Amino acid sequence: MSNNSSENTFFDISKYFNSANLKKDLPSSIVVFLVALPLCLGIALASGAPLFAGVLTGIIGGIVVSAISGSQLSVSGPAAGLTVIVFGAITSLGSYETFLLAVVLAGVLQIIFGFLKAGIIANYFPSSVIEGMLAAIGIILILKQLPHAVGFDSDFEGDESFFQADHENTFTALAAASNMISYGAVIISVLSLFIMIYWPKIKKMSAIPAPVLVVALGIILTILFQNSSLALSQAQLVNIPVVNSFSEFTRLFSFPDFSQISNQAVWTVAFTIAIVASIETLLSIEAVDKIDTLKRVSPTNRELLAQGVGNMTSGMLGGLPMTSVIVRSSVNVNSGGRTKMSAIYHGFWLLLSLLFIPFLLNKIPLACLAAILLVTGYKLANISLFKKMWRNGKDQFIPFVVTVIAIVFTDLLKGVAIGMLVGVFYILRTNLRNPYFFKFEENDGKKVIRIKLAQEVSFLNKAAIQYTLTNLPSESDIIIDGTDSMYIDRDVLEIIHNFKHNAFSKGTIVQIVNIRDNYEVPRLKELVYKSGKNN
Repeated sequence: MSNNSSENTFFDISKYFNSANLKKDLPSSIVVFLVALPLCLGIALASGAPLFAGVLTGIIGGIVVSAISGSQLSVSGPAAGLTVIVFGAITSLGSYETFLLAVVLAGVLQIIFGFLKAGIIANYFPSSVIEGMLAAIGIILILKQLPHAVGFDSDFEGDESFFQADHENTFTALAAASNMISYGAVIISVLSLFIMIYWPKIKKMSAIPAPVLVVALGIILTILFQNSSLALSQAQLVNIPVVNSFSEFTRLFSFPDFSQISNQAVWTVAFTIAIVASIETLLSIEAVDKIDTLKRVSPTNRELLAQGVGNMTSGMLGGLPMTSVIVRSSVNVNSGGRTKMSAIYHGFWLLLSLLFIPFLLNKIPLACLAAILLVTGYKLANISLFKKMWRNGKDQFIPFVVTVIAIVFTDLLKGVAIGMLVGVFYILRTNLRNPYFFKFEENDGKKVIRIKLAQEVSFLNKAAIQYTLTNLPSESDIIIDGTDSMYIDRDVLEIIHNFKHNAFSKGTIVQIVNIRDNYEVPRLKELVYKSGKNN
């Protein structure tokens, strides 16, 4: 559990730097880096920000946030879910420097959220909705990466919404891709998929990660295809900014305009970013914990603190707002990442690549990266997950499927909101049906109805109890037993006492057993902190 002291230590040498973890974390970090690089660039482009800002955000998310975070597998960086907000904010605030101030303030607000223990809301995301979010992300990865796999790259990399920034949608982009196939890209993606599927099955060769081999093959084929009919265009390759000197590198940084601190519009943007980024982060953390093979539980309040520090740092240096990102995090899990060092290493790879090997990285075809993400998407949306949710019953399956469909046809936050509404409906329905146990008994030949109240009877149970008491047969003996009840809502108590008061006119005798006149509301801390998530 994450309340263990070793989990809360930033760097426990014996934990992070042993050979077993390094063998897992180093290869995984390279795969995450290769996937994160084009996503950082694509999200910056879609947000109307400098390309450098996207890479910078990925570096800070990897190094700063991961060092502070209590999550072992989460990877942070610029989020596709914030692109519309960022694009609109940069335009409405009038300058990028003013927008950076909003990012800094959003980070401050997230730190405050962490100290106020707002991470507690993560405990109320229904499991079926989180499972649906994972499956939906898998389906979106497949649908969004298929155009890249065939060489059609007009859509923005990292755009996870159904309606894209280039005025296409997921399915029209697929249709357009089928008419603009690049055979060079198809050859690369097919060979890459073959390697991704079959290379790990060769035990003697499995020490070399399949994604690293895929990228190496992609670079070689890109060079070989030059000056031929199979040649790839620049749009079909990674496009990282080329920095020729350290002084040129330092000029890429931007800094917030603190003279706009009293601008109300800046604060509005800051609150919007802080709330949306925090919700996306909490959703991602819950999802990553679900697919963690070691079943570790991440401290959510500490994650908000880490994200706050990350966004403050990003805003101070010219980066974009960030969140914990499920795509990169799931790639980390599927690549065998074991500890937070995988995410930290990936941040350093981003930094070093920007400084020393931009020309080599610009030879990586998006088709081979698409193959890596296609396999990740398949693992997230595997048919066995749908079968498992079906076996769990319709109260789990329906919110799961609704979440999947809603996310695929809208975006992450809207889809989860719709899934939450359906999930809450089934939770409420279950609560309404289970506020008591109903039993018929006999006492000296006379029929007695015993109603034994549940451990907690809340306001949500009011309608069910009201209906039951109203429809009990007249001229009967009724026992309402609260022996097992730790809490009974005041409105329910009022219904019970009113029923007893009026029952005599119907020839009904009502006996109330072990029901007090007043119950204290259970402390939220006692109910939730048992999970150990909010240390």
